[in-house]
Amino acid sequence: MIYKQLLTTLDELGVKPIEAVGKEFDPNFHNAVMHVEDEEAGENIVVEEFQKGYTYKDFVVRHSMVKVAN
Repeated sequence: MIYKQLLTTLDELGVKPIEAVGKEFDPNFHNAVMHVEDEEAGENIVVEEFQKGYTYKDFVVRHSMVKVAN
């Protein structure tokens, strides 16, 4: 319940989570810590997120740590 209140308050202040899984890798928002060969995922697509990233009003507070398909 407290976690939900915290997320609601942060959302009202302008802190938003970065969408990563299934999106194209963007070094401005994502930090690639692993690469994997996956023909189904496509080139330069994020296949897994290890740590959630956040933005505050258009500024990156923390990059998402992700695994990218080559």
